[in-house]
Amino acid sequence: MSETQLSREAHDRLVAELEDLTTRGRVEIARAIEAARELGDLSENGDYHAAKDAQGKMESRVRQLEALLIDATIVEAAVVEGGSVTAGSVVGLRYEGDDDVELYLVGSIEERRPGVMIVSPGSPLGEALVGRRAGDVVEYEAPSGMLKAEIVEVGA
Repeated sequence: MSETQLSREAHDRLVAELEDLTTRGRVEIARAIEAARELGDLSENGDYHAAKDAQGKMESRVRQLEALLIDATIVEAAVVEGGSVTAGSVVGLRYEGDDDVELYLVGSIEERRPGVMIVSPGSPLGEALVGRRAGDVVEYEAPSGMLKAEIVEVGA
């Protein structure tokens, strides 16, 4: 299993979510299942089936969070000396033939930020970006072919 790099904020948010799901969430689901059982015939009980479905989804998220957090490394979202792209960096890219600048966060999907797309450090774009600086031009293989982009800015 590969290591996931998370900011302190994302790590703390995920730990709190896991704690909430394994305490309050499990209690609420158990109550909903018990209340639905009291309604009678389980084979045609929509409330029971909905509660069991919600329980399955919640337990799936619990397993996902546990697996992610066990191998997680907390990284400081800081620009290293010289402004190199690292995990946790927000990178502004201008693609060849386009005037718009698109913002990408190099990191985990769990780092969601409004207006910023996520790119994994292990993806073709992520690998092309890590270690590079503002002003560099990167090329990487995308499903539609080779793409070229200029790194306009590197921030945290």
